[in-house]
Amino acid sequence: MARKFDIRRALDLYRCHQLTREGEDLLYLDINDKFLQEELQTEKFTILGGRDSGGAAIALFTARYHFPTLTSHQNVLKALIYQLDAALESFETQKHGLVFIYDMTDSKYGNFDYNLSIKILNMLKGAYPARLKKVLIVAAPLWFKASFRILQLFLREKLRDRVFTVAVSELPFHIPCESLPKQLGGHLVPNHNTWLKLCFLVATNQDPDMSFYFNNQSLQQVSESKEAMQSSDSAETETNIFASDFDSSEETSRETVSEKYNEEEKEKEGEEQRIRSEKEVIVEKETPVVVQRMHSADTRSAAAADTRKRSSDTFSPVDENQSPITDPSHPCKRRPVSLDSQTYEESLHMADDSGIDIETLADHVRKLRKKGLRQEYLNIRSESPTGTFYVSKAKCNLPKNRYLDVLCYDHSRVVISMVDGDPNSDYINANFVDGYKQKNAYITTQGCLSRTTGDFWRMVWEQKCLVIVMLTRIMERNRLKCEQYWPLETDTYETYDHFVVHNSCVKQSSDYQVSTLILKNNKTGEERVIQHMQFIRWPDYGVPHKAEAFLQFLSKVRTLQAEAVQDLGDSWHGHPLGPPIVVHCSAGIGRTGTLITIDINIHRLEDIGTVNTYQTVRKIRSQRAFSIQVPDQYVFCHLALIEYAVNTGQLQNKWLDLESDSDSDD
Repeated sequence: MARKFDIRRALDLYRCHQLTREGEDLLYLDINDKFLQEELQTEKFTILGGRDSGGAAIALFTARYHFPTLTSHQNVLKALIYQLDAALESFETQKHGLVFIYDMTDSKYGNFDYNLSIKILNMLKGAYPARLKKVLIVAAPLWFKASFRILQLFLREKLRDRVFTVAVSELPFHIPCESLPKQLGGHLVPNHNTWLKLCFLVATNQDPDMSFYFNNQSLQQVSESKEAMQSSDSAETETNIFASDFDSSEETSRETVSEKYNEEEKEKEGEEQRIRSEKEVIVEKETPVVVQRMHSADTRSAAAADTRKRSSDTFSPVDENQSPITDPSHPCKRRPVSLDSQTYEESLHMADDSGIDIETLADHVRKLRKKGLRQEYLNIRSESPTGTFYVSKAKCNLPKNRYLDVLCYDHSRVVISMVDGDPNSDYINANFVDGYKQKNAYITTQGCLSRTTGDFWRMVWEQKCLVIVMLTRIMERNRLKCEQYWPLETDTYETYDHFVVHNSCVKQSSDYQVSTLILKNNKTGEERVIQHMQFIRWPDYGVPHKAEAFLQFLSKVRTLQAEAVQDLGDSWHGHPLGPPIVVHCSAGIGRTGTLITIDINIHRLEDIGTVNTYQTVRKIRSQRAFSIQVPDQYVFCHLALIEYAVNTGQLQNKWLDLESDSDSDD
């Protein structure tokens, strides 16, 4: 069943599994074997009593309990197969497969066995009846990275795509806390002895009830967790999100941004190896930050005060009149503030003395090169979020998020009008972000899902947006990045809830496409003109090698926005630069944050002759969490500003091409 009912494939895997057992002398397991019993008692490998959100069994290998000099590959593999055979007696495990956790917490180099790892991974992927859903390598130490790079070369392509290195704090994005052991931040108390008794019953053909072990363990821990929370007023409020909160019958994306970038980087490496014979380079993927849990009301107040105190020296990420911490059980539902009332509120990005001139920036980039700039970015990324995500994590809103770990801050989210008085209908995964001397200059959002296209156009209408900037293609590398939310062809129209979108004109260039859309509100009969601008030259891997096309696109965005505001005439009473520009890619944080960072600094450069990329990114991330996803995007922002200065005659002979950086600099 786990092999999609492909009989031929199942038989091939079975034969491969038998050959593996023969090769390692594992055809017959003697349950009275002293070495097998000793290996089982180490508890280095066990099957947990919970399951992941998709019903898969969870195998846990604890690296710090493994000492290669005290055992053999054969004995370890015997213990694994002995337990995996028992796990496969469960119908649910046969159906939903297996998740393998390799816990490296507190492990040393002496605990790692490279050859054994190869055998285990290959056995699980291509020579074992259970479908391997993913491998989670937890808390990998620095010394492991070099070995892992080599290890990846020997893994089959499909398996490479299923292996993730994660921090303990990231595990809830993959496995519900109810199914994680306490030592990994979950609620489950592993009962290895009970599990071994079941394994013995399986090995002696006594047909035990495996469902009792999994269901009872999971339900027991959930019950104990709830009782503990109810018995203490100061109990922690669980704010992690689980894939199980989704309605599996509907369209959902179970992918996380960290998984997406992990896969993209591996694809990029394979492409580079085919093009040239260089050593493998692994760019560090984005590690999503798990928001710290808030405790009692007093603690929440203290946390809010501390957040304001820490940020007061540089910027204020939150409206001072509204606490960034809200009660998770009663999320604060802010009503949209009229654009007129907030027109001249101070932006986070104002003229100040903190910046540097463009020549100093060029010298700074030349000195740091890619390696130094990436370290700057990592310093930014290490900062904790400046707000909460309670509304995004509400169960009714989880299916509206394209990625499980890309959520909206409560304090800056765009609140759309309710539909038929439904309080759960005011959410869209979008945040206001300030521009240079302009409050709420941008709306940053994710690529639409089929269920959110109506919400998207409702947001565009209510915020009076004139320009939509799209920085992704609908499909990239055979993956759906965004739902088709507007009609592609000229003189065609589509209906989204009570809005009709008519495509009146399409202008195509080599780098971008501009569609003039007529947005009609069927409830009022009113029509508005929207310019939809899609940049189509962002490469499949990484960032553009040169910024020229991107800068021309950005200039066109500003031109069309200015023309649209001018066409409004006296009917527009807001900021002179107009209503918010909607900017989105797939997640709404990577390419989106890159464009906004460059745009803000170009405006600043033209106004006062200085830039401040570092603080710009920090401030953007205070309004749209995790903006600028990977180090290369941060590097690209710097190079784009330098290229802009060269093209506009503000910088002479200062251009620096960092593509010549050696791998040792990465």
